[in-house]
Formats: sequence, structure tokens, C-alpha cells
Amino acid sequence: MPRRSAAKRRAIAAGIGILFALLMTALAATVCSNGAVDGGPLGLTPDDTANLFSGGETTATNVTRNAFSFSARNLDREQRRRFELGDSFFEQNWVTAPASTEARDGLGPTFNAQSCSSCHALDGRGRPPFSDDDPERGLLLRLSLPEEFRDLYAPGSLAAPKGGPVPDPVYGGQLQDRAIQRVEPEGRIVITYIEIQGTYADGETYTLLKPQYSIGDPAFGPPHEALQISPRVAPSVFGVGLLEAIPVEILELLADPDDEDGDGISGRIHMIWNPDTGQFDIGRFGWKATVPSVRQQSANAFLGDIGITSSVHADQNCPEAQTACGAAISGGDPEVSDDRLEAVVFYSQTLAVPAARGYRERKDGGELFFAAGCHLCHVPKITTGEHEIAALSGQVILPYTDLLLHDMGPELSDNRPVHDAAGSEWRTAPLWGIGLIPAVNGHDRLLHDGRARGVAEAILWHGGEAEASREAFRTMSAEDRQALIDFINSL
Repeated sequence: MPRRSAAKRRAIAAGIGILFALLMTALAATVCSNGAVDGGPLGLTPDDTANLFSGGETTATNVTRNAFSFSARNLDREQRRRFELGDSFFEQNWVTAPASTEARDGLGPTFNAQSCSSCHALDGRGRPPFSDDDPERGLLLRLSLPEEFRDLYAPGSLAAPKGGPVPDPVYGGQLQDRAIQRVEPEGRIVITYIEIQGTYADGETYTLLKPQYSIGDPAFGPPHEALQISPRVAPSVFGVGLLEAIPVEILELLADPDDEDGDGISGRIHMIWNPDTGQFDIGRFGWKATVPSVRQQSANAFLGDIGITSSVHADQNCPEAQTACGAAISGGDPEVSDDRLEAVVFYSQTLAVPAARGYRERKDGGELFFAAGCHLCHVPKITTGEHEIAALSGQVILPYTDLLLHDMGPELSDNRPVHDAAGSEWRTAPLWGIGLIPAVNGHDRLLHDGRARGVAEAILWHGGEAEASREAFRTMSAEDRQALIDFINSL
């Protein structure tokens, strides 16, 4: 895989400096679709509107509670109708088979949610439950065994092919905490928290919550003693089509797996098996970049979260030990048609990115963002390449991600390798729209498991490659810390 040279990294840094001087704002160097580095401005000036078009021409400027749910603004009339159709399927509750509504029966037999929107409410972000009886959906547990247990599985069993995680032979690859009638839920998520005390350089104290996860009321006996558990909060859905449209060459340019330039950042591409193409492909989605496309992500969620089979995943999610699950009536073969799956895919791909806000007020925070080196992973500005949906092609976007895996240190490790990603490696999460999560979803919980209560705590959990950036934040004055937080919340 081509590596990013020190010269190219210096060019990016130089472009950032030029852009700050010209615009007095927080935009970074642009990596264009031809692989060149362009530090030129977007044509903005300090007198421009507060709304920066984070999704290029797709950007929606509405920042109400529905900020994540608008279609890309540059769709044509027919595409908008297709978007609305996909929206209806995204919101649709699935029911137990057989049912009079055959088009949406086949729920389960075990599942986590009844619809896509159950976890991605208003196309936004899930959170961990706040109490044992909290009805919110949006957190799940991924399960697997260490690699040495792979030989326990015969060909054609639940074990994922091509280096995927080894699921538990009894509980599978994901804890299903709900089930249809006459089928037992596998168990429930149990979370306990350990408080970690810390201090900023100016003496102000803070408290972080470190979650511990286990399976309560396991229906099929105690979990395997070597079981690996990793929590996952449902991310916001908007903008994924634009991320899918980022050219491979750009990701190769940004990658620096051996830290050739010595800046401490060694992001790398995660190559994973793509069953659609029958070959290894670049992972772009999922907390550990384990999914190559929006179509795969959608099909995975249908099966893993709702228990709905598709042409991508034809078999029910029933380990052999769960006999009642295996005997349940199917809703069809497959349960979601290709037409409906593709409608949901199109809907997800064309959800608009919300505009950035607070242009004038965020200048100082933007400068601090770059001074702390946050931009080295949260790459601000990229131009998309060609996509099958023309509205997503050639867009200058501000996603604040490089889609690469980075080592985030032991404190954020889930101790569960997935494909080629170590337990401490995570894909850089996009930052666009982050400040609207409280308005849309009513909370500010961040990171892969929602442990962070707001931006400050999310930064303070950063370690590994991001340790220097974390320390830059921790040692800032209170005023500068708030300016940086305000900037991130304006994206």
C-alpha cells in the first residue's frame, strides 16, 4: 500500500497554514480526487454566512431536531421520491411471521430492534442505557472467541470466512436481547462503571466513567470463559454515501502505517473481505472499519440487529444450540427483497450532511484544533471521487475523518481483535454534525460505547497515537479548552 511521504505531510501542514491566513477559520488542506494536495480556500471569506457546507452541494442548512433527516439537497425529483421510499422502509417496524403484512414480516427470531430507526432515531446516534429499565435502543454487544478456537468450527458453520471474528458457538456473534414469542432472548446487557479521576494542568478536576460489560440472565448457560465482548453504539447515518465516494487513492495517500514521517500518527487502511466483489476491499464503515460499503452495512444490520435475511445474508441468525430459534417460521426467502434493501441503501447514501454553524465564533477554537494535531486523524477537507449516485461525486466535503485505523491506547481497547484490527485500534469517527446530537437525540454521549459525556471527555479518553493531542487539550487554559470544544460542536 503506498505510504504518505514526509514531503506530502509537510505540504498538507503548509496548506493548513495558508488556509488559516487567508480565511481565519478552521479548514484544512484539501486532498483532491487526483491525489494532489491543495491548500487553496473554498472561496469563503470572514464575511460569509455562518453555515459552512460540510457536505458540499448535498448540505442541508436546517439545524432543528430533524437536522440529520433531510435528503441531499442536489437530488433530482425522481431521486427524492426514491429517497422517501427508502425512508419509509428505514422507519418500518418488522413483525413476527406469518402476518397479514407479508412485506414486513420475518422479525427475529432473536433481535435487538424492530426497525432501523429504533437504533438510529431521527437518523442520529444511539446511546447506552441510563438505567436497567431504560427502553432506549442503540447499544449492542459484539461477541467472539479468540482465534485459537476457530478450529472448533466445521466448514459452513457460523464462523466468519476470510479472517472474520470467531463467534461464540452458543450465543453467536452478537448478543440478541429480544426475541419473538416462544423463543428466548439470549440475555441482557449489564453495565457497571468505574470512576476515574483526573486533573487538568490548571488544577480543575474531572471524572471519567469506564464501563464494564457482562451478559445478564444468559438463556443457554454461562458464556464461554474466553468470550470477548465489545460494545457498539449506533452511529449517525447521514453522510455515509459521501464517505463511500472518497477515492481509494486518497485513503492510500493519508495512510502512514509505519509512521514514516515520524509524527506519531500511523493510520492504516483496514483490508477486509467483500462478499459482493469476492475479493478483499477497503473497510470504510463500522467502528473498526470492517465494512466496505453502505450496502453491506445495511444488510449486516438487517440480519444482526433485526433478524431479517437478505440476498447478502440468506441464513437465519440461529446458533445450533438455540433450537427454538432454528425452528421458528421464516418470513420469506429472503425476508427483505433486493428492491427494499436497495431502497434503504439509497436512503442512507443520500441523507444530507448538516451545515456547520457559528462561523465567526469558532476561529480561535479551530486554530487550537490544528495546533493540538487533531487534524492529523480528523482530516477536515476531502474531495469525493466518482460515485454511482452522481449527486455524491466531486463534492468538497468537511467530514473530519481519514477513515483509517488508529491505535487509541489501552484505555479504549476492547481487547477483541476483528479481522486485522487490534483491540485498541478504531476507525477515526467523522466529526461533522457532532454538536447537533443533543438537539436531535437528546444526549451528548460519544465514543464507540457512549462512555464519554460530551466532547471534553471524549478527548480525555484518547490515548496511543492521540496521546499528544489529548495532553495538548489537558494542558490548555480553561478558556482555550472551551474554545476548542465550541469549535468541535460547531462542525
